[in-house]
This record gives sequence, structure tokens and C-alpha cells, in this order.
Amino acid sequence: MRSTLIRKAFAATAFIAMATVPALAAAPSLKPFNAEYTANYMGMEGAAHMQLAQTGAQWKYTLRIQSSLATLSQVTTFEENGGQWRPLSGSDNSSVLIKRVSKNAQYDWGKGVATWSGDVKADRAGPVELKPGDLDAMLVNLAIARDVAAGKPLRYRMVDDGRAKDMVYTVAGKETITVAGKSQQATKVQRTDGNKQTLVWIVEGLPAPARILQRKNGEDEVDLQLKSMK
Repeated sequence: MRSTLIRKAFAATAFIAMATVPALAAAPSLKPFNAEYTANYMGMEGAAHMQLAQTGAQWKYTLRIQSSLATLSQVTTFEENGGQWRPLSGSDNSSVLIKRVSKNAQYDWGKGVATWSGDVKADRAGPVELKPGDLDAMLVNLAIARDVAAGKPLRYRMVDDGRAKDMVYTVAGKETITVAGKSQQATKVQRTDGNKQTLVWIVEGLPAPARILQRKNGEDEVDLQLKSMK
């Protein structure tokens, strides 16, 4: 599922903007943002919008991508708990040509399980046991930016799409990239899973990746690059 691929990179998915924005070195430094990105989805040019907003004690993290081929929307609601980010609910909606898919996730920390509903297969509905520190795919984006800035290991347990999966990213060096029209030094991290590869560029001072590239069988599938932020 293309929308699921985006969540696992990022989700996907959250990339932000200017070097004046403070880094997510710790969970309490979360700051709301709105960001615009150029998007290339399956060879089609489009646009992406990322937003992090706070309502009371909860945060809402949103990614929307639109091109002539597809419209994708992913939302994660989460909270800070004991210095950790805990997903509470999520939605994943996609429309690719004439095919529409809608999924919803619930993370019940009281019962210690996650479940999924909507257009999901029976073996992907859960329940899946939750453990302290678990993230969904969208929150992995924020965690990578936070942990690169803090020099921490990039190891995560992702509970998403009806399963739990250990994920390890490795640092692949430094590169100069263009962020909001300016050249910036970025730390490049990567992860390979079979024939799929995720590349993430982290710029110091940005609270989320400046670029995320997903590849399959050596071909680019999804490429999001920061354009502007406010």
C-alpha cells in the first residue's frame, strides 16, 4: 500500500523549515509547525503539507500529499508521557486513481494493545501488544530528527499496520542539500528492508527530516523535500 510506505519512512511522515527552529532534542521541546513540501510520487509531481498542532495535552501530526495520480492523508494523535511519545490514534486514507482505502488505528495504553479497523485484512486488525516506547510510523519521523540531534541510537519499535516491527537506521554520512532555498549541511541516515530503502536527511536545528526518499527495487517511489515553513 503506497500510503503505508509513506508512514514507514516518515510518514511520514514531518519535515520542517528554517534553521532558527529549535531541534527536538527532548520531547518537551515539541513546537507546532506548518510546512510545505515538493512531492514526487511514483514519478508524478505534487505537493505535500505537514502540520504539528497541539490541543491541550495532545498533539496532532498530519501529512497530506496530492498529485495528479493520488491523494494521501495520514493523521496521528499522540501524547507525551514520561518523556516518551505515545500514539493514541491514527488514520490513513488514500485515493489512487479509482481505488480508495481508509484505515483507522487505536492505541489503548490502558489495555496495552493496538487495533485497526476499516480496509484492513483480518490478520492485520490486531490486537498487537504495546510496549513502553512504541511508536507508529508517523512518529518515527520525529524520533529520527530528535535522536540524530541528540546523538542517540536510531532504534525503534514501530507498531503500525497491524504488526510490531523493530527498525534500525544507520548514519550514512554528511551531505549538502537545499532547504527552503538555502544550502544546508545534513546528516543522511538510511534503512534497508529487503527490496525497499528509506533515506532521511536531518539538518541541525530542524525538528523533523528535511527530506525523505523511499525507494523500491532501486527506483524512487516517494520523494518529499522541504519548501517552506511557518
